[in-house]
Amino acid sequence: MGGTFSAQLTQYWPPKPKWWQNDIPDLTGRVMVVTGGKSGVGKETVKALLQHNAKVYLAARGKEDAEKVIKELKTITGKEAIFLELDLASLPSVRKAAEEFLSKEPDLHVLFNNAGLMWPSLDLLTEQGYDAQWGVHVVEGTHLFATLLMPALLAGTKSSKDGKARIVTTSSSGAYLDHIHWDTFVPGPARTKLGTNGLYCQSKFAQVAWTQELVRRYGDKNILCLALNPGNVRSGLQRHQSALLLFFVKMVLNPVDPYGPLTQLYGGTSPDCLHKDGAFLIPWAREGLIPPGTTDPALGAKLWEYLENEVKTKGVAHNN
Repeated sequence: MGGTFSAQLTQYWPPKPKWWQNDIPDLTGRVMVVTGGKSGVGKETVKALLQHNAKVYLAARGKEDAEKVIKELKTITGKEAIFLELDLASLPSVRKAAEEFLSKEPDLHVLFNNAGLMWPSLDLLTEQGYDAQWGVHVVEGTHLFATLLMPALLAGTKSSKDGKARIVTTSSSGAYLDHIHWDTFVPGPARTKLGTNGLYCQSKFAQVAWTQELVRRYGDKNILCLALNPGNVRSGLQRHQSALLLFFVKMVLNPVDPYGPLTQLYGGTSPDCLHKDGAFLIPWAREGLIPPGTTDPALGAKLWEYLENEVKTKGVAHNN
């Protein structure tokens, strides 16, 4: 317990980075997808990838707003991201987005599972009736999208210069604070009792557990799987917090540029991470303590089986 507390503490006030965005190698020929790419950490991630010559799909809701961001980033970088319509609160939208990508690109080299939300009202549910944080962070936004794109990721291992494709999933220090409560994924007394903060932490724990299971299933196929805490940064993630809480939270937040995307860019591009399969990266761009409990193979298998069953019963089964 003491080790976990210490790990969290050092992530709130991390040391100065030893790896910066200018350490990103040339990404010419690399194809990447960034979910939640039109704002905050996702937008800064897209910008940095474009600056280093990657071909980037900006996956997000809202074509008009996304195209404004793409235009803005082109002015800054001279490179143009490609819009991919993706609503992570809708299983059919996720399937459609994956199909669109696969129709355009045979290979995918890095998938950044970046999109997220934090502490929304309990009234907020996904299209299929999941708790919003569970659906966006786990069912749709992590599992379904990644597994649908797996054929392109597997192909990407063959065209990648380092022989690897990467799945980089943005979790949180909240992953240290809870575990999975199997009766809280849809509305009911247990979900209400857990509350929006607990629901957030369990979804972030689940993302790390899912990453560990992904390693067991795809690590020997040259898919590099990493989860991370991006750090305390100012972004749209805080939009659901009360004004009073936001006032205090902002006191410990760092600017999204340059800190916000740093750790996931490290995971997605640095040669240093090639042998860190299953690692939990922490601010700023370093390896940290994997949240206890997330490495349990029995838990990972149970979570994977649950997720596969959910996407099948909701009519969006996939083949891979």
